[in-house]
Amino acid sequence: MIRYYVYVLKSLKDNKLYIGFTTNLKKRLQEHARGDVKSTENRGYKKLIHYEYFINETDAKAREKFLKSGAGHEQIRQFLKRTLN
Repeated sequence: MIRYYVYVLKSLKDNKLYIGFTTNLKKRLQEHARGDVKSTENRGYKKLIHYEYFINETDAKAREKFLKSGAGHEQIRQFLKRTLN
C-alpha cells in the first residue's frame, strides 16, 4: 500500500514554513537536508515539525493545497504555535 504524507518544515535560518507532499517522507527529508530541493535550498536545513499520513492520494493533495492557502497557513500556525515560539 502506498502511503502519502503532507509535511511541514521550519527553516532554521528564517523560521519560515515549507509545506510539502511525498510518498517517501524519509527520502524527502534527506533531499531537503542535502539542499536538493530547489524551493528550499537557499534556506539551509529544514526541521520537520509536523506531518500527516494519508492512505488516499487525493485527500493528501487536498490537505497540502489547503495548508498552502492563507486560511490553511494560519490554521497550521495556530495549531503549532508553541512549536513555532
